[in-house]
Amino acid sequence: MIQQTAEPTTVSSPELAARFRPIFGRIAAGASQREKDHELPAAQIRELADAGFGALRVPVEHGGLGASLPQLFALLTELAGADSNIAQALRAHFAFVEDRILAGPGPGRDVWLDRFVRGELVGNSWTEIGAVEVGQVQTKVVPAPDLGPGKFRVNGAKFYSTGSIFADWIDVYAERTDTSTRVIAAVDAHQSGVRHGDDWDGFGQQTTGSGSSTFTDAVVTEENLIDFGTRFKYQTAFYQAVLLVVQAGSIRAAQREFSDEVRTRTRTFSHAAAPVWREDPQILQVVGELAAAGFAGEAIVDKVAAALQGAHDAALQLRAGDITGEQEEQVNDAAELASAQGQVALTPLSVNAISHAFDALAASATSTTKNLDRHWRNARTASNHNPYVFKARLIGDLAVNGASLPRVWAIGASAKG
Repeated sequence: MIQQTAEPTTVSSPELAARFRPIFGRIAAGASQREKDHELPAAQIRELADAGFGALRVPVEHGGLGASLPQLFALLTELAGADSNIAQALRAHFAFVEDRILAGPGPGRDVWLDRFVRGELVGNSWTEIGAVEVGQVQTKVVPAPDLGPGKFRVNGAKFYSTGSIFADWIDVYAERTDTSTRVIAAVDAHQSGVRHGDDWDGFGQQTTGSGSSTFTDAVVTEENLIDFGTRFKYQTAFYQAVLLVVQAGSIRAAQREFSDEVRTRTRTFSHAAAPVWREDPQILQVVGELAAAGFAGEAIVDKVAAALQGAHDAALQLRAGDITGEQEEQVNDAAELASAQGQVALTPLSVNAISHAFDALAASATSTTKNLDRHWRNARTASNHNPYVFKARLIGDLAVNGASLPRVWAIGASAKG
């Protein structure tokens, strides 16, 4: 039987919340206007990083806050309730942190932990641009002996580079030409060979800094090439959990703003069920249903985070020789299942709950000045990144036939055209 590992030294949840909630409040106050103006939240992300948010998972003995995964995801959900764009922009950073804290002890790991504590952030560049066949990688890492020992050049183009425009380092999925090995190239973002485009044109999550990243002879050192096969095994479940955070946070934000609108509305209708809008039982029911959906969304995130914590603990226990590889695989499968089930449950819940929230107000709810529709657009957009229609089928195949859920997959052009 797998046992939970002892809790590491950590700051308590109340202390963590007290540390960051004032920043969350300032972030929430400007979120709607930033979206209207398409103002990227660079200053807000930097304030979070300077306050230690990016080092939440770094162990206390290395200068971080030592947060558990449930603590991290609870705080990310609060952040998403303030501005879901920022929570998603930090998705790749926290996944990279997770991978590095599980790396074997030594200087190679410690240098990254020090960077996180200093407030350095990591972005993402995985998805190839163009008609790339599923499973193929066009971005290449090429030895560059002319630059010195252990130096490589990175060339390629990516899209959906969420958070990279704010980052100091970029997590680039690529292939080494000398070994044909798939790697993560941790590329320094502050060099002339790296260019970002804020050209994501989705109707939601508009200020995540997503879009294109182009690498033209960008330089990376060998110690910053990580064999993809060594990545932490619950990475896909982790990435999906952050998208669940976006959806749960969008419900939280919608409930806050729709409640404010209902509370302060002075107009009503002759056939309403009460003379005052905020006392109308039908209107209150709509808001109550939205609040309940928010509760369910946060409960789903918490449940998935607990499963991820189990996978993290199992990785440490396997290293210590306390469990078998088969047992660790079972825990990782459980984390993947939790994440997939959470996605299938929360996607329609979030989208439908926020859509129904507009019934709590009249035509004024659709005012572009109020910008209430951004919550629906954000939830709808986040839920489309990894289509949940496939997940329901895979969960059913597991339930009926015992088929394993895929933990890593790729997107690209069909080989059959």
